[in-house]
This record gives sequence, C-alpha cells and structure tokens, in this order.
Amino acid sequence: MTASKHSEGSGDRAVVPWITLSLRVLLGAWFLFSGGVKLWSKGVHAFATDIANYRLLPDALVLPAAHLVPWLEVFAGLCLMLGFWRRGSILVIGGLVISFIVFIGWAWAQQLDISCGCQSSDEPIRYWFKAVELPAYLLVLAWLWFKDHATPGLDDQKVQNMA
Repeated sequence: MTASKHSEGSGDRAVVPWITLSLRVLLGAWFLFSGGVKLWSKGVHAFATDIANYRLLPDALVLPAAHLVPWLEVFAGLCLMLGFWRRGSILVIGGLVISFIVFIGWAWAQQLDISCGCQSSDEPIRYWFKAVELPAYLLVLAWLWFKDHATPGLDDQKVQNMA
C-alpha cells in the first residue's frame, strides 16, 4: 500500500510540470497573438481609437499607450512561451491584465458601449465575459509564478551551457 501511494504521488508531481508548461505556452501565445493583431492587423492607430474610447487616459498618452501595449504583449508573450525571463514576463503580463481590469471596469461602470480593443473585432465589450476572463488570466499567472521553476525554458539551457 505504501508503494502504490508513493507511485501515485510521484505521478501527480510529474503532471504538474506539463500542466505548467502548457499554461505558459498557451498564455504566452495568446498575448503574442493579441499584441500582433494590434500591431500588424488592426493597426496602432485603430487601437489608439479604442483606447481613447475608454475616456480614461489624457489625449497626450493615448498614442504612446497604443504603441507600448502591443509591443509589451508581443515581447512578454514570446518570453513566456519560450521560458525566457519568465518572472519578468509574468510580471509584465500581470501588470497588463490589471490595467485591462481597470480600463474595462471603468468602462463598465460608465456603461460605455465600446469595442474592447483586445483583438481586431469591433464588437462591443461583453462585460460579464471579461469579468471571468481577466481574473482567470491572473489565476494562471499566479500558478506560473509559484510552479514554473520546474519547467524547461530557454533560460535554463543558457545556464546549463555556461556551467
């Protein structure tokens, strides 16, 4: 009975790195995609219009934010996917998600009928969906923060090659 409990426990521990790696790659790919759409499909100026529609930033900050956010999404998403600068990419994506929560919460409180600005769609924000989606990202990021030290990434290979 002790041996079977031991093997079950080690099997559970073997699954956690695969779950963690899958979450890291999927979330990283999602942010890479989201930033890429804003940069190369939708366009930065259309994204700037989406940001301005929230009526939360001063006009002088709208265009700089429209340029900065997609590049942060692309860079942090790519780093998260590849396992490079994992903690930094988790922090950057977490900061973006928190800012998205603030912006969407503000729009919801103001009852604005605007496009989210998330991808290339011009559909109005589905506030209840965002109320589930954005905290889910934070849960995944928390999981990655505490569990991701055991999964492989490019930065691990670099450290091994230096030794």
